[in-house]
Amino acid sequence: MAKTILTVSVLVNATPEKVWQFFSTVNHVTQWNFASPDWHCPKASNDLIVGGLFSYTMEAKDGSFSFDLNGTFTKIDALKQLSYTLEDGREVSVDFRKVKNGTTIEQSFEAESENSLELQLNGWQAILDNFKNYVELN
Repeated sequence: MAKTILTVSVLVNATPEKVWQFFSTVNHVTQWNFASPDWHCPKASNDLIVGGLFSYTMEAKDGSFSFDLNGTFTKIDALKQLSYTLEDGREVSVDFRKVKNGTTIEQSFEAESENSLELQLNGWQAILDNFKNYVELN
């Protein structure tokens, strides 16, 4: 069965250095890594090296649902690209590009089969939009 690759993107009004720091440092990740205001990311850990592991806890604020997003970093090119494999084997690639008005982030990921493509696109885009807002306010 062919893999379905989905892509989301955002323009962040910040330098690549700031964008990279906020995207890859766990004390920042916990501030933006959720798709809606009724969710949060209470715990995050990562070992930002090729072969390093990460774990981000995504949780409904009312405690009704929680899951850990776990994976392994497969490529790290500081300020430019971050790739990883999720624990279910799906691949994710995040590209950072300096542009006139800041930094674009393009995130491509293999779709999973449990949720609709639209729901996955909307969720991953909402997280990127949340990231943009967090970076630009800080």
